[in-house]
Amino acid sequence: MIETINKKIELFITNIDGINQDSTKIILDKSNTSISEDLNKGHLTTNVCMIAASILKLNPKELAKKLEKTLNKLDLFKSVQAAGPGFINITLHKKDFIAVLYNIVKQKGEFGKSNIGAGKKVQIEFVSANPTGPLHVGHGRGAAYGDAIGRILQATGTDVEKEYYINDAGRQIDILTASVIIKIIQKDLDNFFPQNAYKGGYIESIGEEFISNNKIKYDSYNSITYDLSSDPEEEIDQIILNLKKLDSVIWNEVKSFSLSSIIHSIKNDLKDFKVNFDNWFDESSLGKLSDNSSEISNSITKLIEDGKAYEKDGAIWLNTESSGDDKHRVLVRDDGRATYFASDVAYHKNKLDRGYDDLINIWGADHHGYIKRIEASIEALGSKKERLIVKLVQFANLFKNGKKVKMSTRSGEFFTLRELIEDIGADAARFYYLSKQADQHLDFDLDLAKSDSKENIFYYIQYAHARIFSLEQKFKEMNPSLDINLYAVEKDLYKECDALIHEITKYPEVVKRSARTLQPHLIIFYLRDLSQLFHSYYNDNHVLSESNENMQSIVFCLSAVRQTISNGLDILGISPMQKM
Repeated sequence: MIETINKKIELFITNIDGINQDSTKIILDKSNTSISEDLNKGHLTTNVCMIAASILKLNPKELAKKLEKTLNKLDLFKSVQAAGPGFINITLHKKDFIAVLYNIVKQKGEFGKSNIGAGKKVQIEFVSANPTGPLHVGHGRGAAYGDAIGRILQATGTDVEKEYYINDAGRQIDILTASVIIKIIQKDLDNFFPQNAYKGGYIESIGEEFISNNKIKYDSYNSITYDLSSDPEEEIDQIILNLKKLDSVIWNEVKSFSLSSIIHSIKNDLKDFKVNFDNWFDESSLGKLSDNSSEISNSITKLIEDGKAYEKDGAIWLNTESSGDDKHRVLVRDDGRATYFASDVAYHKNKLDRGYDDLINIWGADHHGYIKRIEASIEALGSKKERLIVKLVQFANLFKNGKKVKMSTRSGEFFTLRELIEDIGADAARFYYLSKQADQHLDFDLDLAKSDSKENIFYYIQYAHARIFSLEQKFKEMNPSLDINLYAVEKDLYKECDALIHEITKYPEVVKRSARTLQPHLIIFYLRDLSQLFHSYYNDNHVLSESNENMQSIVFCLSAVRQTISNGLDILGISPMQKM
């Protein structure tokens, strides 16, 4: 119906005296026909007269009166009224108003989907936690957000690829390896353990699993603790060097085993969290700087040849100030070692070469300062920095029994994502991660998430879905011969349902807005409002006490509400409940 209205509006605008083609396009692009927020003001509203009057220097109220008269002549609508400073409010005929119900019956799970993103190819890289320990609840928010964004974009026809970047080539992997080896031989080292090594039970578990199938000559490792620096960072680096020199075979075996073990754990946790990636990209696949054929080497060579990178004081630098960074950044140190930034440049070149229209990176809020330098590298590589979209996700604070839970991988004190899933379930966890705008702080109360109260929005929405499902089953039992998918249009019954019908018509636009803004919480807010509207209706009306005909129309309407709730939860990766 909105498309029909827009065509009539376009015809009206093009017939305004003295208007040209450019002005017409501007007016139509800036104006908006949408579902009204207040049902008392009609089903649909448009601001086109206000936009046109502003551009054409006309009186918006007079223009609105002319459009009102034009649309009323068409006899397509129950009524058209000019209102306020120049709005047009449109009330549909009942049959057109409830057409959405029949659309939902027909479309079912497809209701709310669109093709506004058709032809667009997007990559989303998210989570990408260092494989140095299990995922904790802090990682869960980025996982839920990235996956939801992918699902929402796919629902609008966008070709989406979700990717996890595995940092398997950095110093942190050496620290992990050293931590596991020392944990294995700790008793033979008088319980020595480096201050900056990774702690936690998972380190010991990896070590025990490794030695169950491998042997280490414990007595030969005493030397690794000789003459260590008092500085924790220097200490761990010395230990790493000593371990590599002492037994490179064992070092590489433990490194490979530890990395594989943690990555396997991460993949399983994410799978049970309903997060699946299309691609797992290893940092190590970018190669080494010493290899002239590697991607990291080729990236730096290209930047130098294109005059984007330069040599100074024995190091190679990239001018990132041109994109707003506070200083130039080192790609290759004066000792010939590539920086983390160099790997990131090579990785983003790899992404660009794969032909995505947009690159969506979902990072923790602590990476805010990194945005400008990556934008600079993309421009230096010959692409527009606008192809990169970075969404920052604030940390999630977890509260249990009224106390804040600590999370630190190094210390080994953290509440894992696995524990969260086992405690409240993947659906509830995803819901609460998505219940607030991603760049805002989130306090996650475990006790509230498990409660059966109105304050628990997850329960409140799921209860609405389950309530309606129960009503549908009872209706079928009471009236086996009646079709649940019918509404008594002619008799215009159940004006009380109009607010619910009006609300569900908003759902497709909510999905589109969520896709355009990359904000999944908009869908949760919508489901909350729809559920509240339903609960209020249910508490004020005795559905199963109505006549069969009345009951049939009501249940038809409520079935559409349930389907909409189901679709909204499903698009977020959350399973709707039929029973509570």
